[in-house]
Amino acid sequence: KSRGWAEVGDVVVLTKPLGTQVAVNVHEWRVRKTAKWMELSKRKILSVEDAEDMMHAAVCSMARLNRHAGSLMLKHHAHAGTDVTGFGILGHAQNLMDNQSRPVGMEIHTLPCIANTAEVEKSGVLDFRLVKGYSAETSGGLMICMKEEDAVAYCKEIEEIDGEPAWIIGMVVEDSERKAKLLDNLEILEVSSER
Repeated sequence: KSRGWAEVGDVVVLTKPLGTQVAVNVHEWRVRKTAKWMELSKRKILSVEDAEDMMHAAVCSMARLNRHAGSLMLKHHAHAGTDVTGFGILGHAQNLMDNQSRPVGMEIHTLPCIANTAEVEKSGVLDFRLVKGYSAETSGGLMICMKEEDAVAYCKEIEEIDGEPAWIIGMVVEDSERKAKLLDNLEILEVSSER
């Protein structure tokens, strides 16, 4: 049996929430009192407090290193992994599938997003492509493929060490075309940060 490659039946773990690009842009809009901020505010999509909470969550996420997340991968028998940065989660998922020795694909069922970032996207003020899976992340988390029982233990241990959760967001499936995709019934998980 070969080692080091994603296997059909593996689950996919994400170690940090998505939405840093949205949060940072909204912060800039709010500080500069731009037309985009005025529209979000006027339409009651975000309050000043919501925007501040978003930015706080983004800064906390960006400041947290992937050191522990990475070091725990071997202990919990990770089969494959990558970071999630400039190409967004779907871009990095596709790259990961393109580089596997087996004909596998990835189905993503959950996007953990910094609270209110998906609402900003849905507002139509600017399409960051967050819920389409292509929003760039700054200092994003790791996306890791491993057996489900290992993933559950991994998520528990990383939360104990870092004080922040990780999530099972998808599944590795057999796919001769090696496609990574978001499922039609995609769940957007709102992730709040403690202040």
